[in-house]
Amino acid sequence: MKKDLLKLQDWTKEEIIEILNLGDQLKYEQKHGIEHKYLEGQTLAMIFNKASTRTRISFEVGMKQLGGSALFLSSSDLQIGRGEPIEDTARVLSRYVDGVMIRTYDQKEVEDLAANANIPIINGLTDDFHPCQVLADLMTIREFKSKLEGLKVAYIGDSNNMTNSIMVGCLKVGMDVSVASPKGYMPKDEITGLAQELANESGCKLLITEDIQEAAQDADVLMTDVWASMGQEEEAEERKTIFASYQINDKVMGYAKEDVIVMHCLPAHREEEITGKVFEKYADIIFEEAENRLHVQKAILTTLMKK
Repeated sequence: MKKDLLKLQDWTKEEIIEILNLGDQLKYEQKHGIEHKYLEGQTLAMIFNKASTRTRISFEVGMKQLGGSALFLSSSDLQIGRGEPIEDTARVLSRYVDGVMIRTYDQKEVEDLAANANIPIINGLTDDFHPCQVLADLMTIREFKSKLEGLKVAYIGDSNNMTNSIMVGCLKVGMDVSVASPKGYMPKDEITGLAQELANESGCKLLITEDIQEAAQDADVLMTDVWASMGQEEEAEERKTIFASYQINDKVMGYAKEDVIVMHCLPAHREEEITGKVFEKYADIIFEEAENRLHVQKAILTTLMKK
């Protein structure tokens, strides 16, 4: 039976840890010149309805390192943009390629693609979830903290697709999660309810608050993202006012543990969601986090597509 990566709530803790372990192994092998052509002769179709830097490059390079190839397909390259049903596109691609990664707006588009394809479908980002990024985040946290269970992650800023996947992914692996967002920009009730269920099951703590200090207090990891995501450009100036105090800066750093690490999924807008000073202090970790997209996605591709 085929398996997809559509959102992290579909995967068990054990499956997530297996991906992280394989990501660590593939990173080691890549750094030491050990070839791992697990997907030799296979092709990944990459559908991009949203612009990308890290997602496109990491998946394309990852497939090459695994011995396969990747096809870049923008919305203008496919008949989807001209009205072909996603169901038909799924059935056609299933006959041509071995897997599909899609980066788009609507989560339903990813779900519909998976429901009608007989090859693995990977969510490279939607407005609701960003599972690949959060798997890379978990890999990075474990790399720098040597563990996941028992740590506290605090996310400060706009409750977006990153927040949703952070809550689910971190709670599943045994981490406490706190989110600080302004009123009106907090996670949707549906995702908060799901996250609370996961917290209850794992015995972890979940906090959703407007209070930045309460969220960041004694955090092991501080995370943030841009205040205006793709598709919200018209709100950018308004959001700068609303989110002005929701910034990772020296004051917020003072609430967290002394050995806290700071992470950002990039691109970063310095002096908005994070000060340039804090960003540069933790730049080595942030860019390791970006690199780990490559390694963890190779683990995802291998797990889902290896014959």
